[in-house]
Amino acid sequence: MNRMIGIGYQDFEEVRKENIFYIDKTNFIREWWESADQVTLITRPRRFGKTLAMSTVEKFFSVQYAGREDLFEGLAIWEEEKYRRLQGTYPVISLSFANVKEKTYAATVRKINQILLNLYSMNDFLLQDEKLNDKEKRYFSSIDVDMDEVTATMAIHQLARFLYSYYGKKVIILLDEYDTPMQEAYVNGYWEELVSFTRSMFNAAFKTNPYLERAIMTGITRVSREPSFSGLNNLQVITTTSEKYRDIFGFTEEEVFAALDEYQLSERKQEVKTWYDGFNFGSQKNIYNPWSILNYLSTGKPEAYWVNSGSNRLSGKLIQEGSGEIKQKFEELLLGRHLFDALDEEFVYDQLDNNEEAIWSFLLASGYLKIVSHETYEDYDLTYDFPRPKYELAVANLEVKQMFHEIICGWFEKEKSNYNAFIKALLIDDVKSMNIYMNKVEMAVFSHFDTRKNPLWEEPERFYHGFPMGTEYLGFIQI
Repeated sequence: MNRMIGIGYQDFEEVRKENIFYIDKTNFIREWWESADQVTLITRPRRFGKTLAMSTVEKFFSVQYAGREDLFEGLAIWEEEKYRRLQGTYPVISLSFANVKEKTYAATVRKINQILLNLYSMNDFLLQDEKLNDKEKRYFSSIDVDMDEVTATMAIHQLARFLYSYYGKKVIILLDEYDTPMQEAYVNGYWEELVSFTRSMFNAAFKTNPYLERAIMTGITRVSREPSFSGLNNLQVITTTSEKYRDIFGFTEEEVFAALDEYQLSERKQEVKTWYDGFNFGSQKNIYNPWSILNYLSTGKPEAYWVNSGSNRLSGKLIQEGSGEIKQKFEELLLGRHLFDALDEEFVYDQLDNNEEAIWSFLLASGYLKIVSHETYEDYDLTYDFPRPKYELAVANLEVKQMFHEIICGWFEKEKSNYNAFIKALLIDDVKSMNIYMNKVEMAVFSHFDTRKNPLWEEPERFYHGFPMGTEYLGFIQI
C-alpha cells in the first residue's frame, strides 16, 4: 500500500505519526553536528523542506522529546549508537518568522513580540525554578506584545540563560525563515528601522550568548554583509552554490523517479523532468522542488504548483522596475537563452534598487534561475587579472517560465483593450484615435517622480523630450 501523500505537512512528528510520504533526510543531523559550526545559516528557495528539516532537528535534540525513538527508528540517523544516545538531550529554542509579513514597522515588531511571548508561554515551567530570582521572574513576566524594543531584542538571549540555569546545559537555537520580515521591510519601505531591531536581536541571540551550544538559521537570501549581521563573525553561510548539504534540501532525481515508480507513474518521468527539474545546489545537479513533486504525485497533472505557493511580488517588482538592460536580458532568458554575468551572493536588500548583480543573485537564491556552469579562478592569469568569475544562468524550468509569463502578461492586462484599439487605428491610419490613445498613456504614465534617484543624472526632463520627439517621428502627434 502506498504511503499517503500529505500536502503542507511541516512538522516531523506529524509526518512520522501519520505515515506521510517522506524521503529520509536525517543524515543532515549527522553532517551538521559533525561540522561543529556554532551558527549555520542555510539559504534555499521557499518550499524546499527547510521548515521540515528544522522540525526534524528540534525533535531529535529537544529534551521535550527525550525517549521518542519511535520517531527515528528505521531512519539513517538511527543507525549509529552515538546518535541514538544524543537524541533528546538538549534544551531547544525553536521559532519561525515565516508569518511576519506586515506592512509597517510597528506591526512587524508587534508580530515578533507575539512570537516571543508564545515561546515564553511554552516554557513557563521555568517560573517554578528556584534558581530564578525575583528580578529574573519579573523579566520573564514582562515579555508581552507591547514590550519595549530593548526587552524584545534580549528575549531569546535571556530565555537561553533561563534554560541553561534549569537544565545545566547550553541551548540549541533554531530560527526558521529569518529573512521574511526583511523582504517585507524592503517592499514596504521600513528597511532602515528593521535593520537596527534585528541587528540587536541577532547579536544577542547568536553572538554574545555564552549559553548557546549551536544554532541554525534558514531563509532565502544570504546576508553576510547585511547590516543586521554586522559583528556576527561566527556565522557559517551555506548558499545554493555551496557544497555542504547539497542533497539535503529538495529531492534528487533518483528520489523523484523512485517515488514515481512507487505511485505507478513511471511513464511520466520525462514530463516531470521537463516541468520541475532544473535546480542545482553546489555540484549536485537535477534537484527537484518537493512541493511540486508532492502535488504531482497527488494529482498526476503537471501544473505550476511551487511558483503559485507563495508571493512572487518582489521578483516581479525587480524586473518591472529594473533598467531597460535588465528587461532585455530577462527577455533573453525567457526565450530560452543563457545569461553570462557575475553574481553578488552577499547582496544587501537596499542594493536591489541599483545593483544588477544583486538582482540576478536574488532570482537565483529564490529558485527562479539556475546555474548552468561557472568560471573558476583557474580560468584567469592571476598575475595580471582581477577576476570576477562569471556564471552561466538560465530559467530554472518550465514551471518558472510559466510563472514569469503570467506576471508579464498581468502588467499589460489593464491596457490590453486600449492597445488593441490603438493598433486598429494605426492600421487604418486613424490619427485622431491614435492621439486620443497616446494622451491616455501620457496621463497614466508620466509623473514628476520620473527624475531618477541619482542626483548626478542631469537634465531629467529629457524623459519628456524623448516622448514627443519619438511620437512626432512616428506621426502620432500633429504639429
